[in-house]
Amino acid sequence: MKRFFLFSTIAMSLAIATGCCHTHACKDGCQPQKLTLTTEWDKIFPQSDKVEHSKVTFVNRFGITLAADLYKPKNASGRLAAIAVSGPFGAVKEQSSGLYAQELAERGFLTIAFDPSFTGESGGMPRYVASPDINTEDFQAAVDYLISREDVDAERIGILGICGWGGMAINAAAIDTRVKATVASTMYDMTRVIANGYNDVDDNAEARQKMRRALNAQRNIDYGKVPERAGGVVDPLPADAPQFIKDYYAHYKMPRGYHPRSLNSTDGWNKTSALSFLNAKLLAYAGEIESAVMVLHGEKAHSRYFGETAFKKLNGDNKELVIVPGASHCDLYDQKDIIPFDRIVAFYAKYLK
Repeated sequence: MKRFFLFSTIAMSLAIATGCCHTHACKDGCQPQKLTLTTEWDKIFPQSDKVEHSKVTFVNRFGITLAADLYKPKNASGRLAAIAVSGPFGAVKEQSSGLYAQELAERGFLTIAFDPSFTGESGGMPRYVASPDINTEDFQAAVDYLISREDVDAERIGILGICGWGGMAINAAAIDTRVKATVASTMYDMTRVIANGYNDVDDNAEARQKMRRALNAQRNIDYGKVPERAGGVVDPLPADAPQFIKDYYAHYKMPRGYHPRSLNSTDGWNKTSALSFLNAKLLAYAGEIESAVMVLHGEKAHSRYFGETAFKKLNGDNKELVIVPGASHCDLYDQKDIIPFDRIVAFYAKYLK
């Protein structure tokens, strides 16, 4: 089988000043970046009449301004439990993360779905770069923002990461004791798949060194220029593509999940974006997470081994592994009749009480 590598496969607007509201990241005098945020509903899912929607921004520890959609139950009062959502890897908040966030808001939580640094409507230069450090910090910055809000209970904060951001969420839970409950849905460990290939078929020094040489040669090509892009989900779809690539295509390239700001729907990440993942281990300290964690995966997902490996690293009786019968990886992106929202809500209700 050919090796289809995810990292390579993978309207009016208004300029809005981010301001310093609800973030302590700017109290030292930094100047938040001004972002261009769309004013229209441009999600892949319909807007709910049960929640209030607004656009918000906040700044992370690296000074990057992040854009988010905030969803709040209508007629809610008092301080609410809150959840920050992001992912999948190469997606934007108008896709799966927004769908999850809106659904959880319908069920009583205040939620935000944010674009990670360098992607979507969020700031950061150069564009279309990922980083295990910065993207973990993005989750922590989202927690900063939520805690600063008067309508959020600072002791009831959760996070939810989808696909590659599932691994980032577990990493964030390992470092951020303010996070009381974490859900990793249909997760990837991006450090593992980039360094080892799918199912660890390239887990050897020779293969990694070959990748290092290619990526560093690309740095020479990119110097002083706009970095070359790796391409999003492969298009046209090869006849011999494995089923999970066909599933990605059916989501990101078709009306079901296509979005013009999504890297997976368009030209993908910078070619050199994989470099920092080669020397990192996202799950290194997962065993030290004291807060609650749910690992959620589809029974038939090609990525299931990432979630099961992550779960084996976790300790404590507040950890749950949920395998959804018959579900594929992409089913848990947007199929509301398959995503076990009742189970997710029960988990958050138990540990964000």
